[in-house]
Amino acid sequence: VHLVESGGGLVQAGGSLRLSCAASGSTFSVVRMGWYRQAPGKQRELVATQIRGSSSTHAADSVKGRFTISRDDATNTMYLHMNSLNSEDTAMYYCYAQLGSPFWSESWGQGTQVTVTS
Repeated sequence: VHLVESGGGLVQAGGSLRLSCAASGSTFSVVRMGWYRQAPGKQRELVATQIRGSSSTHAADSVKGRFTISRDDATNTMYLHMNSLNSEDTAMYYCYAQLGSPFWSESWGQGTQVTVTS
């Protein structure tokens, strides 16, 4: 599965952004999709994920109530809606897909940079 993120950029604190992740290839094998982020000097961390077929989202405490995931299954696109952004949200954001049968592996996008300015 090939993942391509878009939508990152510069935003003022308190603002909003929407990231997109377009999936292609063997998308039938995807069992879970989501977003991770990595700030300079820090480890990559979970932002939010969804199990395929479910609207339930598992999100990090730091983004609960501010970030949500939505999907357009017709176009195999997943979105991360980010509101009330602050400087701690500045990071490279990566789209992630966990693959089931027959691959049993994972795919990552190339990342899109989000920078929150004060």
